[in-house]
Amino acid sequence: MKRIAFIGIGNMGWPMAANLVAKGFDLAVADTDAARVARFASETGARAAADAADAARGADAVVTILPTSKQVAVVAAAAKPAMRAGALFIDMTSGQPGATRAIAADLAAVGVTMLDCPVSGGVSRAKTGELAIMAGGDAAALDAAEPVLRAMGTSIHRCGGIGAGQAMKALNNLVSAGGFLIGVEALLIGQKFGLDPALMVDVLNASTGMNNSTQKKFKQFVLSRRFDSGFSLELMVKDLSIALEVGRDNAVPTPFAALCREMWAAAAVSLEPGEDHTGVAKLPERLAGTALGGGNA
Repeated sequence: MKRIAFIGIGNMGWPMAANLVAKGFDLAVADTDAARVARFASETGARAAADAADAARGADAVVTILPTSKQVAVVAAAAKPAMRAGALFIDMTSGQPGATRAIAADLAAVGVTMLDCPVSGGVSRAKTGELAIMAGGDAAALDAAEPVLRAMGTSIHRCGGIGAGQAMKALNNLVSAGGFLIGVEALLIGQKFGLDPALMVDVLNASTGMNNSTQKKFKQFVLSRRFDSGFSLELMVKDLSIALEVGRDNAVPTPFAALCREMWAAAAVSLEPGEDHTGVAKLPERLAGTALGGGNA
């Protein structure tokens, strides 16, 4: 595993691909934004590929991190004729397990093995190479992919067969999304009562109410009013929809998860286009008639 094609150099993909270059991999990059590809190649020394097929030609592995499985399917179809038998297709998108299984079956027909390896940790941990990676697929293929994955993450969790990593990622984001919303509501209740929201966050972080949002989101992106974590509200709604799809496919009742997803979806419709996912706090603020930190919602 030395020659890598990397498709998708967005907010997460750019630092992940940069870490592969830094770890000595021979990288070719492609993206729909040609100017971004040229800038990445200039800054890192990677090769700027004309398209996915150009990047994939002769590669030991193709790595994708794209918005949805629909884009992954397009890239896989484009790269397939250029890929050699025995190569790996490592999808790090937070995608749909069912769609991924269909793509994997299509690639297997030409001797290419697909793995699904979505990530958690956000842009900050993508930059430091400390992502958590949830992996699904053939064990031997995962063994072969391990050096590539280790260049981008420090925690690799083998979740099962193809699609298992993406199912786990969606369920992780469901838990995260639920914790964020209930935390914002608690802060609004406390503020109405007369508690300082920043103090509440400190107390939660010293108590059993602590979670990822209390530690890494409320002060940093909500109370600061920055709302710029680097992960979009639209993508969070997509991940929650995938989690519910997994629940439906396995006949699991999900009343609370469904309500959580509907709240996030309502925020995506009612807030500005392109809103950061931490901006979902504005919806319960509007319902309460006040913004955290004071002022009108």
